[in-house]
Amino acid sequence: MQKQRTATVLHVDLDAFFVSMELLRRPELRGQPVVVAGGLGPRGVVNTCSYEARAFGVRSAMPVSRARQLCPHAAYLESDYGYYSAASRTFHAILRDYTPLVEPAGADEAYLDVAGTGRLFGEPAEIAATIRRRIRDDIGITGSVGVSINKLVSKVASDAGKPDGLVVVPAGEEAAFLAPRPIRELPMVGPKTAATLAGLGVHTIGDLAALPVSVFEARFGKHGHELHLRSLGIYDAPVLDGRGEAKSVSRETTFGDDEPDGERLRGVLLGQAERVAADLRKQGKAARTVTLKLRFPPFETLTRSATSPRPLHLATELFEAASTLFERAWAENARRPVRLVGLGATNLQEGAHQLGLGETMEADDLARAVSGLRDRFGEAVIRRGAEVHTHRGLHEED
Repeated sequence: MQKQRTATVLHVDLDAFFVSMELLRRPELRGQPVVVAGGLGPRGVVNTCSYEARAFGVRSAMPVSRARQLCPHAAYLESDYGYYSAASRTFHAILRDYTPLVEPAGADEAYLDVAGTGRLFGEPAEIAATIRRRIRDDIGITGSVGVSINKLVSKVASDAGKPDGLVVVPAGEEAAFLAPRPIRELPMVGPKTAATLAGLGVHTIGDLAALPVSVFEARFGKHGHELHLRSLGIYDAPVLDGRGEAKSVSRETTFGDDEPDGERLRGVLLGQAERVAADLRKQGKAARTVTLKLRFPPFETLTRSATSPRPLHLATELFEAASTLFERAWAENARRPVRLVGLGATNLQEGAHQLGLGETMEADDLARAVSGLRDRFGEAVIRRGAEVHTHRGLHEED
């Protein structure tokens, strides 16, 4: 049974956000293929692209070199993170005008639960329409909204409405809405899983829902049951207020292709340690426990944790703890290719740092400088050398 039986959950997603922002100041490019990338050189990666470019097969996280092969006549622009961040702040401020329950899912998307706000702002569909209008009026771009009883179905609905659409899935119609949609539109199904399912004759979400639970569990282990529930539109995770005090800080990276290279995995883990450390610093926190998360194909996930006798707050400290866990866990699993790697910091406490004998504040100063640059210009503005060659074919989540 679903815990939430009224369609009050919204997923709001700005349409091709970076491209839309570029078209505001480059209107002559409207209607043309446009690609916005984090770097235009041989190691550049597509951040997003216009729908005209997508028609040629260009996709987010694709190497720019591949995008140029598919669509050589597109306009290629380098990302301007400072320009986009102002619009992102306006976007999230708009959402908070309608409910305190706003869960950011990135610079350009968020989940809302508008239960109990009807007397002030109308029915959920009316609120969704108002939000879309304000995005257009206040920012000058478009957004798509999905409305349903939970985050999973609302996410699929907003994607189905793109661009510039509103899709409402009434309570009780989740499975019927999902059934005809391609299997890749279901969150949790990546290309490898989709290929496995195609071998079972599964091409739509409805095909997936029709399989016996025993088939799921035999093929995907304990994650098979969750996959079955999702195919029916059953998902109980609530919308969380993103402004509440965090009890943990984490980063996860899902690879476009299962990653066998230990050097690349360590580089990604190091980058995650830097970002987690920056988040801890902003909150004035330190962590006693570091958690490693690894996922092997298709859905075999393991976690390993270690608790330190003293609080940790520097990236080097977090990485040292996580890499020790990684080396042991990866070796225990025959160094198989990895689908996802994540680093988490829990058991948080106030972040006062006592200097050890001979220790200086230089590491803190450097970390603050790096964090400030990333806040102002975006994540890609500065990277450690070990991480540079890893930023291809990845999807990173907070």
